[in-house]
Amino acid sequence: MSATPTFYILHGDDSISRDAALARMREAMDEDGGLNRSEFDGAQTSAAEVLAAARSLPFLAEKRLVIVKGLISHVTRKKAEADRLIAELHGLPAYARLVLYETVPLDTGNRLLKAAQQMENAYVRYFSAPENLRDWLRLRAQEYGAEISPRAAAAISDLLSYDEHSRQARGRNAARRRAGMQARAQALLAADNELHKLVCYVDGEREISEDDVAALTPYVPEANVFEMVDALANGNGGRALELISRSLHDDPSDPGFRLFALIARQFRLLAMTRDHLDRGGGQGGAIAQAVGVSPFVAGKLATQSRRFKAAQLDAILKRLQRYDQEMKTGRIAPRLALDVLVTSLASG
Repeated sequence: MSATPTFYILHGDDSISRDAALARMREAMDEDGGLNRSEFDGAQTSAAEVLAAARSLPFLAEKRLVIVKGLISHVTRKKAEADRLIAELHGLPAYARLVLYETVPLDTGNRLLKAAQQMENAYVRYFSAPENLRDWLRLRAQEYGAEISPRAAAAISDLLSYDEHSRQARGRNAARRRAGMQARAQALLAADNELHKLVCYVDGEREISEDDVAALTPYVPEANVFEMVDALANGNGGRALELISRSLHDDPSDPGFRLFALIARQFRLLAMTRDHLDRGGGQGGAIAQAVGVSPFVAGKLATQSRRFKAAQLDAILKRLQRYDQEMKTGRIAPRLALDVLVTSLASG
């Protein structure tokens, strides 16, 4: 790579760091009021237009910045466009600063990505979401001038199922790996939003605690599941249905499959916790270790599991398995399955 790249590829599932890098590039070029900066939507423009913009002489300046979002993902499906970019990118003038910005991770086999990695005038950076959200939250809190307790950071991570998304992102199946990366990217954004809200809430007066997390994140789907199970245990089907509607409203991309999976996971954890306690297992950290959750979640599981008998939980899991099969074979819609499940459980 040359000392001064003329084009850049920024991609990955850490949109926070990715956006920050792009913002720094914009700021560095804004001394002239943005006269030498152009931005394009890659799905609405052509390789020829982008290359022409990058080659245009800067106005009373030394560099011209051209930012194009989503171009690589778009032209990958168009061989002629991709071939033109590959052929001409290495010949950009020294004053060009062409940034190809992708909002999703590019496959390692992407033709344009592989070609760029061999060009001396290219700068390619992959922004990977953190594997450990708890550590990331503590460092991010410091950037905001705040402190967050380890238990509070673990609570946010658990509520967003971050570890599960990370495991899926490391999987062997390409489709599931991409889905995991997308879910992890969304969870990272949600975690940052939650953290910023919590920072404002404590206002520097104290460390952010897990009680603060519990107080300020009631709409997170996983948190709604805890409350919904409480409602079912108390026979309050109306409240459980209300929480289902709220969760689906907050996540319009999910027709109900993800929420159903969260409910099934909750009852599996409750069954494991109940079994652990019935066998004489300890509380707190012992539950966390036995079930594989944080102490924050373990405490909630211990409380909820006592509201069900082991036989009840076994019957519920069998019912969930039956509904899951019916959903996957198209015999019942996810939302209807959720409604029937709640109605049947609330009625005993």
